[in-house]
Amino acid sequence: MFTSNPFADLSASIPPIIMQAYVVIMVLLVVSGTLFDIMHKRSARYFVDNWRNSKNKAKRLVGSGEMVSIAVQTAVVDIMTSGEFCNARRRIAHLLTMYGFVIYVVTTAIMVFAHPTPAAPTPASLLILWVVGALLVCGGGYWFWFFIRVDVAAEGNSPFRFVRADLFIVALVLSTTLALVWACVQATGLTALAKVFLALYLIATTVLFGSIPWSKFSHMFFKPAAALEKRVAEANGTRSNLPAPADAPLTYGSVLRDNRHY
Repeated sequence: MFTSNPFADLSASIPPIIMQAYVVIMVLLVVSGTLFDIMHKRSARYFVDNWRNSKNKAKRLVGSGEMVSIAVQTAVVDIMTSGEFCNARRRIAHLLTMYGFVIYVVTTAIMVFAHPTPAAPTPASLLILWVVGALLVCGGGYWFWFFIRVDVAAEGNSPFRFVRADLFIVALVLSTTLALVWACVQATGLTALAKVFLALYLIATTVLFGSIPWSKFSHMFFKPAAALEKRVAEANGTRSNLPAPADAPLTYGSVLRDNRHY
C-alpha cells in the first residue's frame, strides 16, 4: 500500500479520464452544494447584514493595519489551531480530522491527475502522505464519534445513534476508511473483493460531497467568515456577550429593571 498508487493500478481497468472526471464532478458538487446552502439558508445575506450593522454601529474605527492583524489572528487561532474549542480533546480530534482531510484530498487529486498510470511513477512520499492523511481522518473522526460527542459522552446515548447532523462526519470517516481498505485489498490482488470495496468507497465519497445541502460540510467555509466577523465586531466595540449591567455601573434599580419579566 505504501509503494503502490491505487489509482494508477486501477487504470488497468478504468481509464484515467474517468477517474479525473469523477474528481471534477465531486468538486462541482462541493461548489454547487455550498452555493445552494448559502442561498437556501441566506448565510451570505446574514454575514453581509451583520458586517454592515457592525460597521454602522461601530464605537471605534478599525484601521487597515488592525484589520490585517485581525485577519491573521483569525487564520492562525480560529482556523489553523481551532482556538474556538475549549475542550482539549475535541480540539485535538478536530485538528487531526481537518489536517488529515486536507492532506488526503490534496494527495488524492495529485495522484489522480499527475500520476494516473504506472507509466507516471508516484513518489513514495506522496503515497505515504495519502495514507497518513486518511489515517488522521480516521483517528480524529472515530475518536470524536465514539468518545467525544456530547450525546455519547454527556448524555449517555449509544455511539451508533445517527441523526442528520452526523451525516458529514459519518460519510467522511467511511470514505477514508474504505479508501484504505480498498487500497489494501487491491494491493493483494483480490480483484473481485477490491471491486466491492471500490464501489463502497465511491458511494461513501459521493454521499460526502453530494450531501452538502443536508450536512455540515459547508460549515468549514462559514466558520472562518463567522470568526472574522466576531473579531472585527469585538474590535470596533459592537459585540459583547456580557449582560448590560456589566457594561455599566450595577445598581439596585437596574437589577430590578432587568429582572422584572422573570
